[in-house]
Amino acid sequence: MFENLGDRLQNAIDKIKGYGKITEDNISDMTREIRLALLEADVNYKVVKEFINKKKKKALGEEVKKSLKPAEVFVKIVKDELVNLLGGEKSDLIVNNKKTITMLVGLQGSGKTTTVGKLGNLIRKKYKKKPMFVACDIYRPAAVDQLKQIGKSLNIETFSKDSNDPVDIIKDALIKADEEKCDYILIDTAGRLHIDDELMDELTNINNNFNIDEILLVVDGMIGQDIINVVTKFNETLPLTGVIITKLDGDVRGGAALSIRHLTNVPIKMIGISEKMDGIQEFDPERMASRILGMGDLMSIVEKVEDTFDEEEAKKSINKMKKGKFDLEDFLMQLKQIKKLGPLENIIKLLPGAKKLGLNNIKIDPKQMAHIEAIILSMTPKERSNPEIIKASRKKRIAQGSGRDVSEVNKLLEQFEQMKKMMKQISSGNFKMPGGFPK
Repeated sequence: MFENLGDRLQNAIDKIKGYGKITEDNISDMTREIRLALLEADVNYKVVKEFINKKKKKALGEEVKKSLKPAEVFVKIVKDELVNLLGGEKSDLIVNNKKTITMLVGLQGSGKTTTVGKLGNLIRKKYKKKPMFVACDIYRPAAVDQLKQIGKSLNIETFSKDSNDPVDIIKDALIKADEEKCDYILIDTAGRLHIDDELMDELTNINNNFNIDEILLVVDGMIGQDIINVVTKFNETLPLTGVIITKLDGDVRGGAALSIRHLTNVPIKMIGISEKMDGIQEFDPERMASRILGMGDLMSIVEKVEDTFDEEEAKKSINKMKKGKFDLEDFLMQLKQIKKLGPLENIIKLLPGAKKLGLNNIKIDPKQMAHIEAIILSMTPKERSNPEIIKASRKKRIAQGSGRDVSEVNKLLEQFEQMKKMMKQISSGNFKMPGGFPK
């Protein structure tokens, strides 16, 4: 969503890198570029004005005058102001030691019901809680069935009741939650195509009848400037604790989403990054600013790997690599783990400098990985452990068994041998990368 904004900001920053000294004139040039980039990305004009004034004041201040590398300071100023615009510090979800009751509210079509599933999945994995979904969207056709299906797919308890009173439903749900020892209750409330008194009265009634720990507003990141009006109106009626922005994987400008915290003082807590049940992330202003400016987000990669990879298996693989005993069986195991990370191009985009290296638009055909997997699975356990025994006749059999060409078998074996040599050199400290290792 923020790719276009990132491109424009990076272009503006690249211009100043050639300057040996920052002057008022070239600061004005850069300021103009950044102002246009923010406005074109649909960032609120009041926010843009304040952002530019703060940045210009800092750029012409003492910190630039004293700097030996003014361009680096300029980049830091832009990033710091972008972090402030996005909310400054990360705002965590409320998760109590005992029971936590969280209510999700929002307009119809914002992705609220799906977000209930994603949030329950994340809470269970990260906080080791036992969630329960409560179906209180009693107006939208099939909403209850949708939540039940999501709960079934995640193996999470979903409570529903044939009633037109959400308060009545929640009362019984909380009794059931105590019986089932569920300690994180997620309430899916009704939405409307637009904000009206009936919707707000219903939500207020729920909030007045229960000790709700967290009220999260789910907003569609693709609705443009109206996103601010939606957050403001909900926040005037309910004590919102945070916002979840969905569809952040869309290709709209999305700059209005950047203005939420600054204009409403309601923190962005989560972002939806895909339609899958693991397609949700905690929102971190520092990391998002780094992504927008093309600085990458290595911590998100690390966290994704930690959530996906089996730690014990990874340790075994590392020990084998060090001893030079890494075989195709280990490689197959790693391949399967890598597939769990999701599309690799989404991971590559998070690497620092991915844009400049031309990696942001790279397309990795999942069929290629499937072909490699098929080739290895067509080998016998002995062949996987001892690839050196695979000669012409074996290669032909493996190719036929996997439905691939012999040349592909040869290519895989050659690349695997090269990888093994490199691993051995790295573990012994003898590996030299041309130009040195990147910082």
